[in-house]
Amino acid sequence: MAYPTYPNTYTTTIPVGDKTVEIEIGRYSEQVSAAVMAKCGETIVHTTVALGRDVNLGYFPLSVDFAEKLYAAGTIKGSRWVKRDGRPSDDSILSARVIDRSLRPLFPDYMTREVQIISTVFSYDDENDPDMLALLSAAIGVSISDIPFDGPMAGLRIGYSKDTQQFVCNPTKTEQETSDLDLIVSGSGEAIVMVEAGANEIPEDVMLEGLVQAQSQLGTMCDHIKEIVTEVGKEKLDLTPTVDEEKQASEEALTAQIGKEYASELKEVILKRGKLEPTGEAELIETIVADLNEGKEPEAQVSDKVVSSIVYALTKKIGRQMIITDKERPDGRATDEVRQIWCEVDVFPRTHGSAMFKRGATQALTIVTLGEPSLGQHLESIEGEEVKHYMHHYNMPPYASGEAGRFGYPKRREIGHGALAERALLPMIPSQEDFPYAIHVVTEIMSSNGSTSQASVCGSTLALMAAGVPIKRPVAGIAMGLMSDGTEYVILSDIQGLEDHIGDMDFKVAGTSEGITAIQMDIKLKGIPRDVLERALIQAKEGRMHIMSKMLECLDSPRAELSEYAPKIEQLTIPADRIGELIGPGGKMIKSIIEQTGADINVDEDEEQKLGIVNVSSPDQAKIDAAVEYISNMMRVVEEGEEFDGAVTRVEDYGAFVEFLPGKEGLVHVSAMSTEFLKSAHDKVKLGDEVHVRVSEIKEDGKIGLSMLSAEEHEQARSQARTNRGGRPAFRGGRGGGRNGGGDRDRGRGRGGERHQRR
Repeated sequence: MAYPTYPNTYTTTIPVGDKTVEIEIGRYSEQVSAAVMAKCGETIVHTTVALGRDVNLGYFPLSVDFAEKLYAAGTIKGSRWVKRDGRPSDDSILSARVIDRSLRPLFPDYMTREVQIISTVFSYDDENDPDMLALLSAAIGVSISDIPFDGPMAGLRIGYSKDTQQFVCNPTKTEQETSDLDLIVSGSGEAIVMVEAGANEIPEDVMLEGLVQAQSQLGTMCDHIKEIVTEVGKEKLDLTPTVDEEKQASEEALTAQIGKEYASELKEVILKRGKLEPTGEAELIETIVADLNEGKEPEAQVSDKVVSSIVYALTKKIGRQMIITDKERPDGRATDEVRQIWCEVDVFPRTHGSAMFKRGATQALTIVTLGEPSLGQHLESIEGEEVKHYMHHYNMPPYASGEAGRFGYPKRREIGHGALAERALLPMIPSQEDFPYAIHVVTEIMSSNGSTSQASVCGSTLALMAAGVPIKRPVAGIAMGLMSDGTEYVILSDIQGLEDHIGDMDFKVAGTSEGITAIQMDIKLKGIPRDVLERALIQAKEGRMHIMSKMLECLDSPRAELSEYAPKIEQLTIPADRIGELIGPGGKMIKSIIEQTGADINVDEDEEQKLGIVNVSSPDQAKIDAAVEYISNMMRVVEEGEEFDGAVTRVEDYGAFVEFLPGKEGLVHVSAMSTEFLKSAHDKVKLGDEVHVRVSEIKEDGKIGLSMLSAEEHEQARSQARTNRGGRPAFRGGRGGGRNGGGDRDRGRGRGGERHQRR
């Protein structure tokens, strides 16, 4: 699609690997600080950057939204009553978080004015991901806007296949299907600021190479962004707050005085904070204020607020100095030491699986619930409809950090942490064919002091194994930290909350003994040398394996049996063209089976393998057995010569219809009922009689002829008939009419009823 030329419109292209992104600026939304349209293939994303009020909330009020509209893919919402696009999906929130985490570190610290970024997907071609176009267009938008920003920066996705050992930049949907890595990297050629990844047990060296290749590509992209800024970039506003030089000098002198006179007390605050002991910080501030104001006139006295701010800054500085210079962590651990770990399973009696994972003062309590496959989460997005059978949710109530606060729906942080844990465990979750259950995992954070998301990974692994979910391998996670003065780099294993707050990097790594399954990294530094990143990955693996060893001491493998309270499910497969036969007109047949057996039955179609997937569930195994036997017999393909006991369902003069398998009938002709001559079938059988029959004939149209005679008796009767008729055969051996034209109700010839799994 070629855009027409509009006044004041700027267009260019940016290569990303083997793909080209078209950029257009100036066509839409001319009243905002910047608006950028990005297009790759036929996927189009429009991003706006708007500067708002000066609200001075004490933090940078940046808001990022990612809006997927169903019309972008030519889809109308499936709800019968509501057609307007609803609240953002979790995936949309996660895409917005990626943009936020990529851009936020590059805005100046003094920013107090609102900045709002909105990316809207206007067209989706089912191949090129809109989230990467949103990330790139947002990066271009803030770079060309009049808002202060330390850019340029860019972002992209990296894929990797173990089979081909090749990396792909911004892989298409088709390419992602064969990819073992989903790596999102933001930054420039000089620095990486954000990393997000899901992986199928990728080795550390491959992950590192992916980061290196991403950074090289980001450098090229940023060169193009610099050209765009030169062409259409606005002059940056001077939003630096006015500084009272006299006041600033006074505060600097006061900071130096407090830092010198109360050095030991300030260090003691940090040491106690690291050990979660009462710090006495409030009392120290009161003492400092009293000492400083002693003998001074009221107008010359220092306020509690000023001293509190100085104490906060000094304790942060002292904490960093302890780690970087003295190699001393606030809680006394070595840099590569993991806090004490305690694990427990079967915490609650009636849940299907539960576990507690405790590391230091961080506690994650995870509960697993198993259900029928039909209870999976149905999702509707621009990619169409899908069903998730594995769901992981994360909750962190205010009491987890010892505070009082809002309690209700999850915030973006909770959605993000739950998605990270889900991503870490997903490669290890068994397929529906191997374990036909919907799996719902919920982690409740009971106490928080660093890396609750990775505690969630560990607790969830234990809970899944306790529930009897046959995960491929256990997964453990760890949060790494980094502190640097620009020369010295100190890598910290298993950071606690204080170290996360004062540090330069939060690097979460989850994986199995075979490789990495998830990564999330946020960096405050301008750049990290490759050897430091490599050391961090190696140290993370050592810590991860230590944590896993402690987990496996509690429970070393998935249990062989499910909880007695979990539903029992058995799965069968049938030919796809026989699904209609099982369901019956208006669901009549499947409703009848459910009524007769008492089991729940759900049928799905695997279009790729052309199979019907039948899930039979019930708390009562006997009901499952009855339903499985019924369906297996119904789907069974009979052969000539097989014998059955069946019930007479209809009697005519010329013969009787017998249901010899569920849903299968055949005609026993009157001549195949006895070796003696019978004038009418009514003389031999009546409705409801149980009779023993043999399959004597299967016609091409699927109709089945039955006989109540043995093969020898059958031949004897035919011979006698010829004699009686003067050699003219009169015995028809089961041929004849049937219900609605005769014979068996079954029209299919494929085999079915193969039993896959029994739980």
